Amino acid sequence: MRAAGKGRFQGKVDPVAEAFGRSVHFDQRLARHDLEGSRAHAAVLAKAGILRRKEVAAIRKGLDRIEREIVQGKFRWKDSLEDVHMNIEAALTARVPAGAKLHTGRSRNDQIATDMRLWLRETIQSDVAAVTSLQKALVGLGMRYKEVILPGYTHLQRGQPVLLAHHLLAYVEMLERDKGRLADAARRADVLPLGSGALAGSTLKLNRELARKLLRFRETSANSMDAVADRDFLVEYLAAVALGGVHLSRLAEDLILFSTSEFGFLRFGEAFTTGSSLMPQKRNPDVAELVRGKSGRLCGHLVALLTILKGLPLTYNRDLQEDKEAVFDAADTWKKSLEVMARAVSSIEVDAGACLYAASAPELLATDVADALVQSGMPFRRAHQVVGAAVRAAEERGTRIDRLEERDWNGLTDRDWKAVVAVLHGSSPSARLRRALQSREGVSGAPSPSGIQAELRRWVQRLK
Repeated sequence: MRAAGKGRFQGKVDPVAEAFGRSVHFDQRLARHDLEGSRAHAAVLAKAGILRRKEVAAIRKGLDRIEREIVQGKFRWKDSLEDVHMNIEAALTARVPAGAKLHTGRSRNDQIATDMRLWLRETIQSDVAAVTSLQKALVGLGMRYKEVILPGYTHLQRGQPVLLAHHLLAYVEMLERDKGRLADAARRADVLPLGSGALAGSTLKLNRELARKLLRFRETSANSMDAVADRDFLVEYLAAVALGGVHLSRLAEDLILFSTSEFGFLRFGEAFTTGSSLMPQKRNPDVAELVRGKSGRLCGHLVALLTILKGLPLTYNRDLQEDKEAVFDAADTWKKSLEVMARAVSSIEVDAGACLYAASAPELLATDVADALVQSGMPFRRAHQVVGAAVRAAEERGTRIDRLEERDWNGLTDRDWKAVVAVLHGSSPSARLRRALQSREGVSGAPSPSGIQAELRRWVQRLK
């Protein structure tokens, strides 16, 4: 902000340049954090003998009044005052004469760095709660359909049978890692820059430890130049959010595929689908598609901030104003994606019969047959070749591997044939699949029925 006829500059800023540099339209969301920092700074100035007790009381009263007006939507934001800091300072000074002293020993450089850290710390707490809600929705869906078996895929080709709950819990694990990355970002954001000034601190004896305690930071910054230039904590947040968005996109893609007529495994609730403007029969999974699309936006914001930072010399440069729109939009997009995905997942209905039918193809047990041959004494590479040859023979005859007779399996001993029969023959396809899954009992991380039941119960307790 430049006042005509005062200080270093005499003339007015070009109106186009003034509008170009304005940030109050997006950084006003930091108002509450800016007010919190100002209250702490007032206490520090009092400790340093800059402010008298009555002045501090008047400043606090003025800041409280401004906060009430902002909450009630009555505060008048002025574009001419450029940013959130100058708007609040001007309003305070107009009401409280001592407000003109509040910026003593403080720069907008350390002020905005403090505001962003306060904002991020609070935002991450909200993000973690939203991630947990989506985890609960996935676990809840797994609990509702804990007996459902469907194919597991590699290369989008059917591979081996798994429990639906096992598939869903894979995403619960991903989301738990996302929470860990968010916690890491919050920990490194928990450093107080206030007191660093524009870049070289202050000649005034400001008690930064008092500010740290009042603002509940874990520690104070060690280097004043780094403190005002650092945006690593925002990069880490955007990296965590971008990867979280990728996880949501992968989940959305699975659910979109599974809801198609070609798969037919599940349906989203009508509230999370749309129709076609032309084709009356359509039921499109638009919400999941939007979540998938918005992941690109989240990745873009990470790249944008990294690109802004890569060429900046120390310390503060106006380029850093560009961090806020990227970070704010990423935070909003991430939070909304989590919230809508949790609700969409909770609306899903699973067609257990369609899942079982897809998983019942005996070829999905080919690996289990190879394992059984290994247990009967055959080397794995030989077992792999034998089973592969049997699958090929079945394809050439237009039949299935479980309908081949002993003579169709080349070079098997009686013991080997019994191993094949134990996996592929007898009982219903459903019973064979359950037997295959039960054979994974005792192998941690595998989709055995008892193991998955235990995992579901563990997550229910953990997410409480």
